Amino acid sequence: MTKLLMLLWFTLTLAACAYSDKNNTTEPEALITCKEPRPQICTREYNPVCATLKDGSTQTMATGCTACSNYQITAYEMGQCK
Repeated sequence: MTKLLMLLWFTLTLAACAYSDKNNTTEPEALITCKEPRPQICTREYNPVCATLKDGSTQTMATGCTACSNYQITAYEMGQCK
């Protein structure tokens, strides 16, 4: 009987966590705007972003930090440019 109650409690706890996670997720913003002050130092990693330049063209950059450190970049979105 105790094992059955523990199994029931565990199942309900997992179901509550799964339900809670689904309701608290938010869609990330597709376009991330570069803000002032611009970064002066960025880590050396590769997590590609598609940066939008002032003239409207796009360019793949290593990270959002490296994209926004360039004053010609206005915004970026995650992933390589297509």
